Amino acid sequence: MTEHVFLVSAFLGLIEGLTEFLPVSSTAHLLIAAQYLHFDASGKTFEVVIQLGAILALLWVYAGKLWETFSTAPKSAESRRFIASVAIAFLPAAVIGVLAYHTIKTVFFESDLLIASALILGGIVLLLVERMDHKPRHFDATKYPLLMSLGIGFVQCLAMIPGVSRSGATIVGAMLLKGDRRSAAEFSFFLSIPTMIAATGYDLYKSWHMLDWSALNEIAVGFVVAFFSALVVVKTFLGFVQRYGYHVFAWWRIIVGLVVLAGLVIR
Repeated sequence: MTEHVFLVSAFLGLIEGLTEFLPVSSTAHLLIAAQYLHFDASGKTFEVVIQLGAILALLWVYAGKLWETFSTAPKSAESRRFIASVAIAFLPAAVIGVLAYHTIKTVFFESDLLIASALILGGIVLLLVERMDHKPRHFDATKYPLLMSLGIGFVQCLAMIPGVSRSGATIVGAMLLKGDRRSAAEFSFFLSIPTMIAATGYDLYKSWHMLDWSALNEIAVGFVVAFFSALVVVKTFLGFVQRYGYHVFAWWRIIVGLVVLAGLVIR
């Protein structure tokens, strides 16, 4: 592997790890970065596998909580209710994702204008939600009401448009439904586990014939960097948003979206 490909693979892995669980849209950042860096060495395979690195980081951090929840589920109504809450929130994206898969991949992912617009609009929405007088009533992500979880699940479906952000949509949904900043972010973590595993698995199934495993070195580099950078984000994000809120991510979205629009005009 050449030094250039090594650096680009590491850079894209870093982008995936840093943005996957932040409300800034990892998909948009990866698509834009790969396009401007002319990176297509291993095609679809690279994108799918480095996302697995980010998922693994989340599972690593929450392994204890997940084990406790599932091991106590037969005897604990609270554990069963939490599992049901996440499952209900996951359901809308599972159904719509399968039904609209072709449109999402062949139409939405091909429009830089759509991605830039979604980044900017999502940033504005995040700013507005941050400035609302919420008066949150729910402070524990494991105890969200089932109807609230379902509502968050429907809002998450907006993230099928690249640039919206899965974590951003779920966080906004949770806050609008009276969750506080920290619990909204943590519920986004929990919901991302079945959502990302299912989406990645379905992606592998649908695009198996296009996968290229010939560049395992660059895939491995991206995977490892995505894992460790996502590990840092997962461990620090909740404390950050509880103290500072989401303004910085909203403005970052708007700036990146404007840069992409400027690039489209120049081209």
